Amino acid sequence: MNTLPSSRFLCRRSLLGALVLSLVLLAGAPQARACTTTIVTPGASADGCMMVSHSDDNDLIDQAIVYVPARDWPAGSLRPVHASAAANGDLPQFNAFEVPRLVDADRAPGYAHAGEKPNIPVGHIPQVAHTYAYLDGNYAIMNEHGLMFGECTDGAFISNGPEPGKRLFYSSELARVALERTRTAREAIALMGELIETYGYYGTGETLPVADPQEAWVMEMAPSPEGTGGLWVAQRIPDGHFWVAANQFRIRELMPGNPNQMWGKTLIATLEKAGWRAPEDRSLPVDWLRSVSHGEYNHPYYSLRRVWRALSLAAPSTNLSPWVEDGFTRAYPFSVQPDKKMSMADLRRIHRDHYEGTEFDLTKGAAAGPYGSPERYFGPYDPHGDVGDPNAVLKGAWERPISMFYIGYTTITHWNPNLPDALAGTVWVALDRPAESVFVPLAIAPVPEGYEQGDTRAFSRDSAWWAYNLVGNYAQLKYSYMIQDIQSRAAAHEEAGEKLVQTLGEELRELAASDPQQAAAKRNARLNAHAAAVREDWGKLFELLVGKYAQGFVNTPEKPAQAVGYPQEWLDRTDYSKGPANSYAKPQ
Repeated sequence: MNTLPSSRFLCRRSLLGALVLSLVLLAGAPQARACTTTIVTPGASADGCMMVSHSDDNDLIDQAIVYVPARDWPAGSLRPVHASAAANGDLPQFNAFEVPRLVDADRAPGYAHAGEKPNIPVGHIPQVAHTYAYLDGNYAIMNEHGLMFGECTDGAFISNGPEPGKRLFYSSELARVALERTRTAREAIALMGELIETYGYYGTGETLPVADPQEAWVMEMAPSPEGTGGLWVAQRIPDGHFWVAANQFRIRELMPGNPNQMWGKTLIATLEKAGWRAPEDRSLPVDWLRSVSHGEYNHPYYSLRRVWRALSLAAPSTNLSPWVEDGFTRAYPFSVQPDKKMSMADLRRIHRDHYEGTEFDLTKGAAAGPYGSPERYFGPYDPHGDVGDPNAVLKGAWERPISMFYIGYTTITHWNPNLPDALAGTVWVALDRPAESVFVPLAIAPVPEGYEQGDTRAFSRDSAWWAYNLVGNYAQLKYSYMIQDIQSRAAAHEEAGEKLVQTLGEELRELAASDPQQAAAKRNARLNAHAAAVREDWGKLFELLVGKYAQGFVNTPEKPAQAVGYPQEWLDRTDYSKGPANSYAKPQ
């Protein structure tokens, strides 16, 4: 609910606040899990349907897409709240690790993991009589009633860990409880806010887009300086708008009485007590971003460049500048009305972006190598951690695009309210990096073989994820050539997937009216068969790439062993012209 500032706390940045900031910067956060997430509201979409997207940029942690079935629970049951290693690092005291992310056969068969030690709950909350079915990843995805989530990690003044009795919840478990118990975005936010205030929040700053078939909201949260409870706010996205977040809080002024905002009951008082309130002038509304964070995440333009790019792709007419004065800029609106209604293809395009065609194009320049690879691998010299220290001296940094080499999977959730509920929900999943992968449609139902096997510790042909990773990795050898083969194959499969979803909606509509369970089962079988066929074909694509580009040549049946060499513009950057072809003399 909206809460007016308390008159008891008229203070400047306190010693306590300064001490907390210092402790956070010294704490040593884990490597960033740095996602990009978007919402296309029904009024902004070409088919009038809500869409939420999320790239889980996760550094080779668990890549499984798991189906959690609906359940009835006995009276008096308790729900375990598990710790999350996503964005927080391994937590061995709770048997919570990055791989596998959860070992709890009672949660779902996909979380059984024979031979692994079960997770130790941080705590428990009362269970409800019935929980809904949903698809789950490192973060919650979508439930059977069309409640959709995305996620991105944000820098915040505090980054801490779970503690029984004080801090039970991270954003991932909050959203899972919401998927289990609620149907609308407003209900989900109210529940998650109550859980934060009652049981406590730990981890990093977080942004959760939360949408149902009609309405979209953004919920943002951060650990509290008091060590219990938590800080949270929420803001509605106007229908007809597109919204994006990229590892930076997107909500700014909190306006008392605004029906399109919500925040915690004690938020303002807690900020003032800690000396965090920004601005300090209590006659002005609280700026959420300034009150709980340093602004930009990780390093300058790590977040804001992606926000600029996504907003500009959706609404080029805004003429937004990629350059701003600082991490607290107001140059980029909370959301924009796109220049044209956006399709699934538009969202796929955004998630595959490396700034192609701009001054930041990562397929160009010396660092792209001779074949224009957009990948820029991180090392010990690059900025690290969840919270960017504004006083840190950086040696340099690469541009941070939307499509990154360490993306584990990308989801686009879609709910068609014109179809019966049994046929309305689709989760489009691209395993591995989206630019070199393909989106396939899945239902809120048992997933295709191999999708629940996301172990990245060793290569496995049983895992669907590894099939896509093989192609993505191999493409880096001759990217400008191989990406054309990949894009052509992906486009054909995605077109076929969209036609299949549409066809099944028409074919099964009548059956869904009389027997929704049978209609849903038939739909799921067809979608899973399609996903299995695409995975098999992706294996054939890998074999084609190996043969077509063997030993640096381009090999086709019509013309094998074409010696294409290197582009002249790349040779001009090397010492090629100084080679032995010029003279027997020693180079000067």
